[in-house]
Amino acid sequence: MERRTILKTTAALALALGLATPALAQDTLKIGAVGPKTGPLAGGAEVTFWPNVRLWANDVNEAGGIDVGGTKRMVEIIEYDDQTNPGETIKAVQRLATQDEADFILAPYGTGLNIAAAPIFERYGYPMVTHTAISDQIEDLSSKFPNMYFLLGGATGLSGGVVEVLSQMRDAGEIGNTVAMVNVADAFGIELAEVGKPQLEAAGFEIVYETSYPLGTQDLSPVIKGAKDANPDAFVAWSYPPDTFGLTEQAMIEGLAPKAFYTAVATAFPAYAGRFGAAAEGVLGAGGVHADGEAFKEYAARHEAVTGAKPDYWASAPVYASFQILQQAIEGAGSTDKAAVAEYIAGNGFDTVIGPVEWDENNANAKYWTVGQWQGGVFKGVASTGRDGAVTAMPKAGWE
Repeated sequence: MERRTILKTTAALALALGLATPALAQDTLKIGAVGPKTGPLAGGAEVTFWPNVRLWANDVNEAGGIDVGGTKRMVEIIEYDDQTNPGETIKAVQRLATQDEADFILAPYGTGLNIAAAPIFERYGYPMVTHTAISDQIEDLSSKFPNMYFLLGGATGLSGGVVEVLSQMRDAGEIGNTVAMVNVADAFGIELAEVGKPQLEAAGFEIVYETSYPLGTQDLSPVIKGAKDANPDAFVAWSYPPDTFGLTEQAMIEGLAPKAFYTAVATAFPAYAGRFGAAAEGVLGAGGVHADGEAFKEYAARHEAVTGAKPDYWASAPVYASFQILQQAIEGAGSTDKAAVAEYIAGNGFDTVIGPVEWDENNANAKYWTVGQWQGGVFKGVASTGRDGAVTAMPKAGWE
């Protein structure tokens, strides 16, 4: 297990110039970060998770640190690669708690890895503000792990947004009522398929093709060929980053071109449009943002200036917001006592890059983006559970 420690900006400069003092070292807050750097979800984490860890550390230290009871303390990030393996996530979180003695640990990346790590966070008393976990088990999980919070909402809301958009397109005469639905056989994809199927059927859609595939599957051509043979009006994939790209590529090769084409995680990545160019126009995907809003534009510009990369159009901002919540809770509690910080999170609202965050049964406002679409080179939100700034979805006009 590889440990990588990063002390950002101001503190790093002091060390480089030989200006570090015992007080500086003593005043450093050790923050653990666990996520994939290898394995199937590494590409997604490198877009959504790791750049925001570095951006937040940069922003905190550029501002002089986190104010803990009147004393500014710099942030030191201790990073571990969990290899997209729940067992490694658990080991890394435990190591941070027991060996590195991290003051706080940032929530991991991805639904399954968060659920796997939740008992360890709870055992050692760490508050856990998740940013890339989607589940209808929020009530159950938060009852077992009271310090576990969710910013991306539940599976039913996410799949419901897809059904809403498809229903609107059908009512407008843009598509018919047949759907091909596929999913990655991971916690995320399995749960979305389980809740999405009855929602589609209740809305009058006929599922004419349905299958799943293992996480990390390299050859997705059988999945797409099966979908094409069913000749659906809409294609829906509850997919993770590698398969989102793979399914799209195979759809172009096989000529699967329904007027509603939806892939889930990573459709919102700038690299998606970078890879598929004009062919990405009209593709629907998980998430979205108020892309024309000033708050997102300001955050995106700072993200690119500091990390050298653009944020994605969905979970990047919630990732950063989760770190803001932790910082504001530490400052509000005036302490690094984990119980005090957890109590502050539970009892307060927060001002973040995604707007005000209040808790409803450990769920953030129950307001989140559900569906976005590439329109004019920007992935714009087209459906949400209460966010402002949505635009109207349009039918996809082939892959040309």
